[in-house]
Amino acid sequence: MTSEIISIGDELLIGQVVNTNASWMAEQLNRAGIKVNQVTAISDQREHILSALEEAGMKSDIVLITGGLGPTKDDITKQTLCEFFNTKLKFNEEVFENIKKLFGKRGLIINELNKKQAEIPKNCIPIKNNNGTAPGMWFEKDDIIYVSMPGVPFEMKPMITDFVIPELSKRFNTPAIIHRTILTQGMPESLLASEIESWENSLPANIKLAYLPQPGIIRLRLSASGKNKTELENQISYEIKKLNKIIPDLIFGYDNDTLYEIIGNLLRKNGQTVSTAESCTGGYIAHLITSVPGSSDYFKGSVVAYSNEIKENILSVNHKSLIDHGAVSKEVVIEMARGVQQKFNTDYSIATSGIAGPGGGTDKKPVGTTWIAITTPFKTFAKKFQFGEHRQRNISKTALTALNMLRKEISKND
Repeated sequence: MTSEIISIGDELLIGQVVNTNASWMAEQLNRAGIKVNQVTAISDQREHILSALEEAGMKSDIVLITGGLGPTKDDITKQTLCEFFNTKLKFNEEVFENIKKLFGKRGLIINELNKKQAEIPKNCIPIKNNNGTAPGMWFEKDDIIYVSMPGVPFEMKPMITDFVIPELSKRFNTPAIIHRTILTQGMPESLLASEIESWENSLPANIKLAYLPQPGIIRLRLSASGKNKTELENQISYEIKKLNKIIPDLIFGYDNDTLYEIIGNLLRKNGQTVSTAESCTGGYIAHLITSVPGSSDYFKGSVVAYSNEIKENILSVNHKSLIDHGAVSKEVVIEMARGVQQKFNTDYSIATSGIAGPGGGTDKKPVGTTWIAITTPFKTFAKKFQFGEHRQRNISKTALTALNMLRKEISKND
């Protein structure tokens, strides 16, 4: 069983809006055992819509369409669907009643444009929209199912989960598809691939591995398909256990885990606290930690010590250390870590100092040179990294590397 997703909207093609709808829909289809062959974004033009529908129907069993169903003149999807399915718009009383209820709850008055939302192609099955005025529409043509839905995520998502996926599951005997993602930190993609090559080569034929790199993290996604969901889950769990024996220090979590959530859970469980002293990361580590609800339980505060003056006056970094070794050095970052730990009276602390770029590098300390220090209840240590020349990537890599260093130390003392 195969599918295609068509996203309609000029805003998607000029970069004004990111097409998050398509990725979310693809995830839901995959979970239901329906393979996505293609995702296409097209403009709000009749010719493009007709062409995309025709091509999708030649390649896939199911075509999901979002966008272009608003009440204004630039939304032409309904009229174009009528042309494609050789039908006409017809006023639907059930859809209109839903619109009236929705407007009544919001205390709004229905105008003619709103009323036109109840006009839908005569040969479609309407899909109720509990969060907006534009209904979804289910069509069938030449044994292909087409489903058109609003582009507003808040309106589209319930249609997918409450109606479209259950209806497709009733009609088709789809295979089970399982995905598990192993999250790693601390090794570049090429080296990681070499490290786990034997394991990868020994994977069963029905399990596929994909490398999904992002700054500071490599995600390893295992995908398995078959008839028995439980067997697939057991099969993937077995392979993950084997991988854990090969790279135990690199794996920090699975699927939607984040380093900062994992750290928060560890600190909360142990009744411990952390603080940060950040130079090159500019408070980004503190931002990640505090993005978790309830982080005030374990995060006490941060000092963004961008200047040497702040390093000295707030974090008690020795002036001589700055003169003799420079701000980007082992000596200074260790003093920063100790200084913030003492100032905020925390169990752990992180400190970063580096040359994020694109300027500021020297022959001895090129752009990307970064020192990270961790203070624990028992020791302080620092490690040097060379992250590259791209500023934002350097900041992300530094933050995630520092968090993983902290995670390892908390786990050791857990």
